[in-house]
Amino acid sequence: MNEFGENVIILDHPLITHKISILRDKNTGTNEFRQLVEEIAMLMGFVALSDLPMTKMPVETPIEKTETLVIAGRKLAIVPILRAGLGMVSGLTALVPSAKIGHIGLYRDETTHNPVEYFCKLPNPIEERIIVVCDPMLATGGSGVDAISQIKKHGGKKIKFVCIIAAPEGVKKLHEAHPDVQIYVGNLDRELNENAYICPGLGDAGDRIFGTK
Repeated sequence: MNEFGENVIILDHPLITHKISILRDKNTGTNEFRQLVEEIAMLMGFVALSDLPMTKMPVETPIEKTETLVIAGRKLAIVPILRAGLGMVSGLTALVPSAKIGHIGLYRDETTHNPVEYFCKLPNPIEERIIVVCDPMLATGGSGVDAISQIKKHGGKKIKFVCIIAAPEGVKKLHEAHPDVQIYVGNLDRELNENAYICPGLGDAGDRIFGTK
């Protein structure tokens, strides 16, 4: 177990580590960066969704009739934090094509510094779904904390958070604010610098996914 407790899962799979290393390279272009984010999201989703509930289903094979297991119901919701989280959606839905997709967007009021929800559209009924919130980076933890708080206000209960890289400060803040949420981290980076950038990091994930500056 790591220092944060059992609800923080830091992955160390060689494929994830290898792909994150290529993401970090400043010379990795937009198309390759976007593809890698999708691939990493799929690999991380394979782990994060390992506890999906199952149910028995009758099936007839070419040999005989039998019962086998399938995912119980269509109760999964994937909710990217706009905008960088959008880059992870296709990787996760490749695993569960029937998943519903929500979106949440937040900004901080410059005067009060409180989160302001500017967009939130969640599958209904959200309280019955397993919700996977995704964002490539967990830096200060502010956006993750705020997004999950907003989802809970809308009735969400069973929530997982998936990020590709994270700073220890962000993991600590998110875990302390929402200890019931499972946090999946592709790589735990060293620290935040004085400008709140993850070090060594990978730059601005949104800009690199969408080719903007």
